[in-house]
Parts: sequence; structure tokens; C-alpha cells
Amino acid sequence: MPTVMLLAHTPEPEKLVAAAAKLCYSKSGVQTLLDKLDDHKTAEFIEMLSGLGHESPIEHISFTFGIEGVSRAFLAQITRHRIASYSVQSQRYVSKADFSYITPPSIEGIPEAEALYQEAMSSCNKYYERLQAILTESHTARLTAEGQSEKEARKAASKLANEDARFVLPNGCDTRMVVTMNARSLQNFFRLRCCTRAQWEIREVAKQMYALVYPVAPHIFAHSGPGCVSGPCTEGKMTCGRMEEVRAEYERIRSESVKPQ
Repeated sequence: MPTVMLLAHTPEPEKLVAAAAKLCYSKSGVQTLLDKLDDHKTAEFIEMLSGLGHESPIEHISFTFGIEGVSRAFLAQITRHRIASYSVQSQRYVSKADFSYITPPSIEGIPEAEALYQEAMSSCNKYYERLQAILTESHTARLTAEGQSEKEARKAASKLANEDARFVLPNGCDTRMVVTMNARSLQNFFRLRCCTRAQWEIREVAKQMYALVYPVAPHIFAHSGPGCVSGPCTEGKMTCGRMEEVRAEYERIRSESVKPQ
């Protein structure tokens, strides 16, 4: 199961968005933008923006997440969201010997499939470790011949070995990352990845991310989630047909995310 933490976010995010909106729609100068922006006035500005479809002011706030317990297949999907910043555990500098891996729920539910999957992961790990050892010895010999000490050569060689041994690592190999997105990018991310048609792993991460940001900026994310939460399904003939069920689920997520801890 993926684990998501909200590591940091813009302080008073909704107040900052309201200040940006105030600048757009009033004569206020930058020195007075925050004046009289109490909770009520802040909410009014954000609701006005939502009604107008004016989304650029929410780009001023960002949220940073720590994500782990996810696969390299997940990494390939989330990095398609280009308006974001990513720091990902390196397979060049971090050895993945005896790596952990993510097992899809559909495989966990079938003993024969799960056994075969575990066998495949074990096999990948075996070949990875053998390649690491062979390449480390080869690079060490080359580097010592070029004048490096045995200690220096072996340290450098182990990193070089990781670089090419990783080619046999599977998509199921685990990874971890830090991701930062602004609120507008998050809105788009939730619309696409919270949908029931999104792949299960990224959908689970998106739901956890949403549950974390909603309490911080409830007016900004009040209508977030898959497209059908705030309007008709956007999937056309590929719709899951479960709009009411999905809406109820996101109502529950919003309710539970603001309960006292």
C-alpha cells in the first residue's frame, strides 16, 4: 500500500490566493492586499474565482509530498504530470540488492499468480546481484589500472555497477520520491488520477494526496476529485457508470479528513 505524507505547503494558502484575486479585481496595491482578508472574505474571493473559472491565482500556492511504497511503473505515470517537481531515489547511487517490490492486488488474490510473481521478482534480484558483482570487479580492475587506489576504485566501481545492473530491475521494484505541485496542477492531477478508470496505484496515491490537502485549503479543493464529483462524467462512452458512488466516496473523504485527530 502506498504511503503519502504532506511534508510542507505554502503558509495560509487560501489567504494568499485571495490576495492574488483581490489584486486582479480591485484597486488595492500590494502593500494592502492582505488587509481585511479575514476567513469570510477569503472564502468569498475563492468562491468567486471558482465561479468565474479563474484558475491562475491558485498557482501561487504549492504542496510538497513524500511518497513511498510505490513502483517504478507508478513513477512513469506520475512524471507525465509535467508542471511539478520530482526528487526520486536513484538506482545509480542506491543499490537495489534484495529490493522490495509492489504486488498488484489482482495478483495477491490468486495464489498461483502470486507464487509466480514472487518467483519472477526473486529471479530479477538474483540476476541484478550477479551483474553487480561482475561489473564491480570489472570496473575495479580498470580503475586500479588507471591509477586509483583499491579502496577508491572499488567505491567508484560499485556505483558504476549499479548504473547498468539496474537494467534488469522490474517495473514492480519499489521507489520513493518527493513531489511538489501547485494547486492548479493538483486540480488537474486529481481530475485525471482520482477517476475510477485510472490505474489502481496512482489512483490510491491521488486519493491520499487529496485527503491531505483538503483540510489545509478546503475552499480551494471543495470540488476537487474526478470530473464527475462536480459535474457530468468526462469519460464519455468509457464511463464507469458509478457517479453517485464516486461522489459519495469523495464526500466521505472530505468529512473524514477534517475530523479531530
